[in-house]
Formats: sequence, C-alpha cells, structure tokens
Amino acid sequence: MSKELIHLDSISKSFDGQMILDELDLTIHENEFVTLLGPSGCGKTTTLRILGGFATPDTGKVIFDGKDITNVPPNKRPLNTVFQKYALFTHMTIAENIAFGLKIKKKSKQYINDKIHYALKLVNLDGYENRMPDSLSGGQQQRIAIARAIVNEPRLLLLDEPLGALDLKLRQEMQYELIRMKNELGITFVYVTHDQEEALTMSDTIVVMNQGYIQQIGSPEAIYNEPENAFVADFIGDSNIIPAIMVEDKLVDILGTRFACVDTGFGRNKPVDVVIRPEDVELVTPADGMMQGVVTHLIFKGVHYEMEVLAGGFEWLVHSTAMWPVGQAVGIRVDPFNIQIMNKPESEDEEAVAIDI
Repeated sequence: MSKELIHLDSISKSFDGQMILDELDLTIHENEFVTLLGPSGCGKTTTLRILGGFATPDTGKVIFDGKDITNVPPNKRPLNTVFQKYALFTHMTIAENIAFGLKIKKKSKQYINDKIHYALKLVNLDGYENRMPDSLSGGQQQRIAIARAIVNEPRLLLLDEPLGALDLKLRQEMQYELIRMKNELGITFVYVTHDQEEALTMSDTIVVMNQGYIQQIGSPEAIYNEPENAFVADFIGDSNIIPAIMVEDKLVDILGTRFACVDTGFGRNKPVDVVIRPEDVELVTPADGMMQGVVTHLIFKGVHYEMEVLAGGFEWLVHSTAMWPVGQAVGIRVDPFNIQIMNKPESEDEEAVAIDI
C-alpha cells in the first residue's frame, strides 16, 4: 500500500442541529482513486468540502501528509476542486481560464504557456487556447475545468459529481479520461457521486456512506461481491435480499429450502439476511432446481433478459442471457459461492451505524 496522504480523524459536522457527519474516520493513500458513494444527504459532499477547506468540522481533524490542516483556508491547501458547475470565467479565453491560478502564483510567462499546452494536450483539447467557454460543449467545458485544476500540480484533486450534467455516452468517455489522467499524473483523486456504476468503473477504493456514517470501505469487487450489510447490497447494483436461517456452517435455509453456502461463524439456527445477485440466479427446468417457481415478469435489456420469478413466496430478480417466458414453470439453482450471508441488524438504528473497520 502506498503512503498515507490524508487522514480524517473523528470528523463530526451538523447543520441547524442535524448531524451530517458523525465521528467519521477515513484514510486515503497517495495516488489512490477514492470515491465517496451514497444517496443524497449521506454526507459525501460535506466530507469533500471539509477536505477542500470550504467547511470546518465541529469536531475532529483533517491531517494532510502528517500536518493538521483543519483550519487552513482552501487557497493554502495543496489541492484543487472541480465542481459539477464548471465555474469557468466566460469573459476569458480557454488559455486565460487555465492560466488563472498560475498568474496568481506569479509564475513566468514561459512556464504558464508550457503548462497550458501540456494541460490541453492531456485533456485532448490541443489547439483550443483562443476559444471562449460558451463555444464549447458541456464535456469540453468539463475538460477545461479539469485542465485548470491540474496545471497547479495539486497533490490531491477533489471532484464533486463533475460528470452529473453530461449525457450517458459523454459521461462514460470522461470516466475513461479521468482514469487515464490519474494514472499519468500520479495525483490522488477523491471523487463524489451517487452513481454506483461510475464508482465501480473508476475507483481503486469505494467508501459507501449513509446518514453520516461509513457503511463499508473496499475495492469495487469487494463492495459488489461481499457487501457487509443490506444497505450496501441494496445500494450497489440489483440484489435479492432474503430473510433466511443459518442452519449451521455452510448450510442456510432460504424460504424453507436448504442451500449449501461457504460462510461460517454465524452460529446455528440463527436468523440472517442472504444476498444473491440477479446474475447469480440460474434458471433450470423445475426437476433440476433446488426450488421451484414461475416466471411473472420479463423485460429485454439488450445484454440480458430481466425476469421476476415467484418462488417460495418471494419475487426473485433474475438476469440471464436465456429467456424464460412469463407463466413458465422453472427451477432455481445458486452456486454456494454466490450466496452472501449477512448478520441481521439488531435494531433500526444499527442499519445506519458505521461498520467497524
């Protein structure tokens, strides 16, 4: 693991008596692409604003490269922020926009010109120096906002839902561009989004947040395949979340049918929640299934068919390249490795409480 760059130490923040962040702890390493992911109001943008110096925590510290920068103003921090609204200066050319921060730092004209050319090449807008912002598309304006940030050579780049205003195809192109830039520049990225696919595509590490707490931290693969609670499982992609009984190690009773699994350490005859992804539900003939059901809904999604199957009194969501028509009797099979067992929350509050990491 690379060197620790940032540590948020027990950060709490409330607005008008409402707790937004509650004793948040987070460590970010150099050259890492970290995404803060969660629904609106979960505290992810507040976390970014505290990192950027635009908000001050009520309690806790922001440690940057071993130094306490909690009360250091934004312009004195070795970082830059790119917002969803690009905030380009409409009366300035693209070159003047990019050079703005460098002129404030009183860099030489030659240095500034070299940086402008380098930044425009990096964001694939070479030759756009003399254009005005309003002559550019939304995607091009976003690239200029990123170019303006990276010419300052920040050690940390904060991005607050920067692709939210772009259409789907352009957003996907910009995702690849950002990954390429991060790898070329060696800058640490902290990215805020509520778009799960965006987080899974771009991140080295995803921080899933809800109600001011961190629910889970991990790689995209770990977050998707091994969610630590029902919130994470439900928020990241589609899931079948089913109440079940852990009979014993490696054996779980789902809706009255016993399935082999790989999980251990949950005890005997203990109520649990089971997570099974739609693509991991295999439909077979009724005679070959562990459980029998009937197809109740069918939608063609292009890459796969999305079906709902009523089995054991539960509507199973199924993604498959094979089509089973509505009304068809089917069997359900699930590989033991694709059954994820989770402890049930002991109280309603526990669903929002931070996982102990």
